[in-house]
Order: sequence, then C-alpha cells, then structure tokens
Amino acid sequence: SAGWKTPEGNSIEGGIHGFWYPYSNIFALVRQLGINPFTPFTRSSQYSPAGLEAESPIFQDLPRLPTPLGTFLYTKFHRLPLIDRLSALPLLYAVVDFDNSDEAWQRYDKVTARELFKEFGVSARLYRESFEPMLLVGLFAPGEQCSAAAALGMLYYFILSHQPDFDVVWCRGTIGEMIFKPWVESIEKAGGRVLTNQRVQDILIDSDGKATGVVTNEQTFPSDAVVFAINVSGIKQLLRHSSTLQSRQEFQNLMNLGGIDALATRLWFDRKVNIPRPSNACFGFSPTTGSTFFDLNTLQDEYRDAPGTVVEADFYHGNQLLSLSDDAILSMVQDKLATCVPDFREAKVIDSSIIRVSQGVTHFFPGSYQYLLPAQTSFPNVFLSGDWIITRHGSWSQEKAYVTGLEAANLVVDYLGEGEKAGIIPVETDEPHIELARNINRSIRDLGKAMTENPRAQAPEFYSWG
Repeated sequence: SAGWKTPEGNSIEGGIHGFWYPYSNIFALVRQLGINPFTPFTRSSQYSPAGLEAESPIFQDLPRLPTPLGTFLYTKFHRLPLIDRLSALPLLYAVVDFDNSDEAWQRYDKVTARELFKEFGVSARLYRESFEPMLLVGLFAPGEQCSAAAALGMLYYFILSHQPDFDVVWCRGTIGEMIFKPWVESIEKAGGRVLTNQRVQDILIDSDGKATGVVTNEQTFPSDAVVFAINVSGIKQLLRHSSTLQSRQEFQNLMNLGGIDALATRLWFDRKVNIPRPSNACFGFSPTTGSTFFDLNTLQDEYRDAPGTVVEADFYHGNQLLSLSDDAILSMVQDKLATCVPDFREAKVIDSSIIRVSQGVTHFFPGSYQYLLPAQTSFPNVFLSGDWIITRHGSWSQEKAYVTGLEAANLVVDYLGEGEKAGIIPVETDEPHIELARNINRSIRDLGKAMTENPRAQAPEFYSWG
C-alpha cells in the first residue's frame, strides 16, 4: 500500500482497499495510534453492461434482522428476479457446515466454488449476476478457479455472518501516508527500527535448526526470532534464493501456490462527472475479470475540491490486461466507466496512472489448502503471517494479514519467554440460530463418525471423495 506521485504531482497507490465493518483489530490499531484516516461508511452500487444492477444500503443503520435476512431484504436489486434470489436458500446448509475448522477446509477445498453453487441449486442467473461477481472482487478469480472452502469463508465473513458486515469505510488518502507512516513512527518511538530496501535472501540456522540471522542484499542481521510478513509471490521469490528454506518440505510445497494479476488505474478528468455512489463494483464486462471503480473526489481529502473528477478503477484477475499498452488500457477503462455513468463519454483524461501488479494477490484455488502453512513453521523460531496463513480466527483479507501478524508476534513472546502478548479481538460470535444449526450439524457428523470406520461416510456424497 505504498503511495507514489504522478509526474504532475498527483498521489497514487497500488489499488484501493476497503476496511469492512468486522475489521475490529485494524480499527483498534487506528484508535491506538490516535489517527482518523477513514471516511464514514459508504453506500455501494453494482453495474453490468446493462446498467445499474444493485444498490447496497448502510446495513447498520437499518433494523437488525437475523442473518442473512438483512442482506437479502435490504439490498435493492434492479433486475435480479426474486425467484433467482430464493434459489440461494439451500446454500445455507453449506454455510452452516463450513465452520472454518480444518475438517471443513478438507471437505470443501478441492471442490470449485462453481460446483458448490451448482450442487446446492443456485440458479445460473443468481450465480452469474451475484455470487460470481462477489468471488471476482473478494477472491479475485472466477468461480471455477476458486476453492469452495475459501468462497464460503470469504462470503460468511464479509456478507453472511452478521447484517452490518458488508458496511465499509475507505482511507481518505493513500494508506501508506495515512496509516503506515504514523504506525512506523509509533514503532520507532517505542525503540524499533523499520529498514527499507533490504531484500531478504536467506536465514542462517544453527545445529539445532534455530534461526540465528537474516541475510539481506546488503548485510546480515543477528536474530532471536524471525517473522516473515510476506505474500505468496514474495515467499516464492525468497525460496528461489534461500537454501535454508528450500531444505524443508513445507516450504518446497509453497511453490505450488500462486498469485493473481491485478491492474490499478487512476484517471483525472477535465470536468466533474456525477457518480451516484462513491464505491462501485462491476460484472459482465469480462467473463473472468472483476472490477471496481471509486469516486475519489468523495473519498479522499486531496481531491475533494478538485476541478475535475478523479476515478480509481481496479481490475482483478486481469491477466489479459497487463500486456496492453497504456493507451489501450485508458481507452478500455473510460469505455467501461461510460457504460456505467454515461457522462464519462464526453470527459477527457488529463492525467493518469497505470500500475500492473503481476501475481499480486493470493489465489485460493481448489486444492490449495494442502500447501498453506500455519504461523508456526518447523524452524522453532521462524514464524509466518499474511492473508494466506492458516488461522482459526475467521477473518479475511487485510484483517487476516494483520491478525496473523499479531498471532506470530505472540508466538515469538512464547518462544522467548518474555514480552507482552498482543490482544487479538475475536470475530463476532455466530448469531444464535447459526450457532444452534452448527451444533446440530456437528452432532450429526459426530454420530456418523461413531457409526462407521470411515470418518466421512455420512457426509454428502459430493464431498466424500478423497
């Protein structure tokens, strides 16, 4: 989330990131830092080539209903028929059955999200116009390339767990400037050092397998413990240089993981264009690419009084877009914006930024769970954090990356036998009817295990394969 400047001096960053209602630990960090980087909660719209498809309210402002009724009833769908929306009801069994346990991940991970929705009777139109767009912007890939386990975990955390969970705020500037800069200053004030431009290449270990040093491109740092806070592409790049990590099977297996290409564009126009909602998602423009666009005049302080409209348009699973020329990308972006908001057709681009991010976000593909790692590695004092790390916390995306960092820090405290553990706020508990359904479901599964030597014999046949 580092920020840069265009040649004209305008701020840019690698994509816009929302901060959703259940990001309790990130919000606690922001309060601890004494900063106020966020907008109020915003309403969102969804577009297709046919025009406006759906509008989301601010769910916390409406009477709270048992989940998922609030999401179902309060979202305004302009074209999607009720009969299609009702076809999602059988999927609630899978939502209940997937409780983020290791067993649940094992049951659902090798199934594609597309197969899951089809098996549970979701209509083709509901899948195409609702669920797959959520996957494209939540897991950054189409349903046939997403693990059903990851899909259920992501959808439950962001949308189905509690009515307000889909409410979102945005950073009022670049995240690097408004959050990371004061955070780094706080770390330095506490005696820590944050070193940039130090590319880690390996770790040194002693005869007991404990890490004793971190080797960078410039020097070696002695270490009592090591935490890698790194994405999938980063850890794979490190593995190519690190003979120490290559010596362990768990790290060798990480080479099976992959990332997804993303494209972040920012366009400055010569006039003001009225965008009905500040945050917007799109579907149907490409069968395998999700996209969003944001009114930065509304969201970011820097552009509030700008004479022309400033728009961020981001594309996920944009493999086919990264090789295009800048001019071709700008033309494509403006054309899609004009399809959603016709006044963009007459506006002229006077400044722009295009950031291509190859393999930049985690790909939770079917079968990927077997290669993911927990925070504790086979090296006694080497730990991992990131949005791809196995945790039972239940969070996703930025919140999960931060939470696994706190979990890794607490493991360091345990290992060293000194220091104060970080407090980690758990996700909000299941609503009573979901908790009851999950308890009944677990009891039935436990009974099935007790009645047969095959622990999965009582599971639905579709999910009983090895």
